Amino acid sequence: MCGRLKYAALLGVFALAACEGADIEYEYPRSGPGGRPTYEKESKVFGEDGFTLFGEDADKQQQQGALGSGIAVNSFLWRASLDTISFMPLASADPFGGVIITDWYSPPETPNERFKINIFILDRALRSDGVRAKVFKQRIAADGQWQDIGTEEKLHRDLEDAILTRARQLRIGTTGN
Repeated sequence: MCGRLKYAALLGVFALAACEGADIEYEYPRSGPGGRPTYEKESKVFGEDGFTLFGEDADKQQQQGALGSGIAVNSFLWRASLDTISFMPLASADPFGGVIITDWYSPPETPNERFKINIFILDRALRSDGVRAKVFKQRIAADGQWQDIGTEEKLHRDLEDAILTRARQLRIGTTGN
């Protein structure tokens, strides 16, 4: 009986020693909504492995300090920005740099005024400081030339808020959170 006990104990020691070199994956909490810790995995727009362009691994590039060649901005903010200003003609849209520039637009109700918008998406995270909008306004002067008119800061903030609201709607519609 004592021999069997020693044999079982020795077998247990070997089993534990064999596990010593095994890779154990620990799950640590990350910051969730409101800064509270959460164990939920972040969903990615392009699947578990993300988006790879030109065969390079984005995580490897970031570890080496190289610039990533994938989309460098939050996809919800990007799509929400395009949705929010969809009534205006686009002059330029750069998803890698996060810059959207519209052409001039005159509302039908005020043909003597026109607007232009520049939107900058500054972060990969869906955060309130991840988007900046600048609205430019011009009016036709008596001589027929367009003249710049200053816009209120509230107009820029209202546009940013509209983009953020739409981004949240898109995120909720995609992830259900």
